[in-house]
Amino acid sequence: MSATRRQILSRTGASVAGIAFTGALSELFAGSAAAAGDLGRLGARGGYGPLLPDPAGLLDLPAGFRYKVLSRQGDPLRSGEGPVPSNHNGMGAFAGRRGRVHLVRNHENRVTGKIGVPTVPGLTYDPAAKGGCTALELDGRNNVLGERVAIAGTAVNCAGGPTPWNTWLTCEETEDRAGTNGYTKDHGFIFEVDGADPHRTGAVPLTAMGRFQHEAIAVDPSSGIVYETEDAFQQPFGLFYRFLPRKPLGGTGSLRAGGALEAMRVPGVPDLSVIQETGARFEGVEWVPVPDPQAAETPIRLQDFGPKGITHAQKLEGCYWGGRAVYFVSSFARLKDGSGATHFGQVWKYEPHRRRLTLVVVFGPSTDIQLPGESPDNICLTPSGGLLVSEDGEGAQHVYGVSRKGEVYAVARGAQDIGTPEAPEWGEFAGVTFSPDGSTMYVNCYTPGTTFAVTGPWC
Repeated sequence: MSATRRQILSRTGASVAGIAFTGALSELFAGSAAAAGDLGRLGARGGYGPLLPDPAGLLDLPAGFRYKVLSRQGDPLRSGEGPVPSNHNGMGAFAGRRGRVHLVRNHENRVTGKIGVPTVPGLTYDPAAKGGCTALELDGRNNVLGERVAIAGTAVNCAGGPTPWNTWLTCEETEDRAGTNGYTKDHGFIFEVDGADPHRTGAVPLTAMGRFQHEAIAVDPSSGIVYETEDAFQQPFGLFYRFLPRKPLGGTGSLRAGGALEAMRVPGVPDLSVIQETGARFEGVEWVPVPDPQAAETPIRLQDFGPKGITHAQKLEGCYWGGRAVYFVSSFARLKDGSGATHFGQVWKYEPHRRRLTLVVVFGPSTDIQLPGESPDNICLTPSGGLLVSEDGEGAQHVYGVSRKGEVYAVARGAQDIGTPEAPEWGEFAGVTFSPDGSTMYVNCYTPGTTFAVTGPWC
């Protein structure tokens, strides 16, 4: 079925957008709680139904769903530390005591511009930097009990990921050094954040995990190895990394103890963009020690990895663990940018126990490159096994679901118009995640910074 974005928006009764995926969609749901059943029921009925316009002009949802605004940029933080920062991005949800939930939310701020994260003693890395994280504490009904700074003085906090020990790893998507753009310290690191007790983790860069344009991470729960993506959309393109911690698992100090950083080499494949066929499989993947993880003189992706070189990819973004494999996204590749080929998004699967890399899904543009078949950003698995894609593009912005059959259906649509009558514009979605019990979807609107809790008949 072919459809344009305009046609979809005009058909208020349409719940399933055109298929824009090829490959083994079932790969994306490996290891999920309901990989064998619940997702099939959802896909069979074509999503949750049409999106209904929100009278309040904030968030359009299907019938039976409702939202609560948890936090908006500019409002006072409940801690009294200052205003809620802007540029809401990646987010994780963690179980607390007595049924409570701790949300840790990234703020992708640079040195100038929107509302920065307030500096707090003991939680600030570089006072000149305006990024960081805030933490919300919610009760079982999504009432906000507390909201405070969780880390400050970091830069361009884009995505990250949860650890098996219930902390959040927030990633700086920059390589700016001290003395650049007013910064007083080097940036480009990962920081660990405890949403329940931020002072336990403080503001300590995990330098052994590398200094580069970090995007997202995923942790192998059996080994504690952390996989990391590098979001570089211009040459030199990014690498896919793994960090082998000296203390593999468990709580305080496990990552601070250091470890080894390695980059993935696929023999004979210097650029992942040239692989176009889903199911393409590469055995014997190699991991090469990074010569200088601190990138003191040369960015890691430009360092000398020996005569065999290293494997690059444009726009490496989303990353998550499922089953016995790590999945990571290349958002797009373009010949005009210097990639070896053009594509509209890939999902790769790496199986550590087999040292095998497989291209499992290719996105667009078989129907319309403006559908979620183009440029996937961060992706999220629901507790029942569905896949959610946060849209980041032109025009109306959606959270889309994808069934195992490849059906694409709208879950939410942003209704906050930040443009003009002549040129309407909507902020992208980011940070989609679920409560530990699966009853609530939490999602951010990047601009204006808004955090929603969405409840309804999730399955």
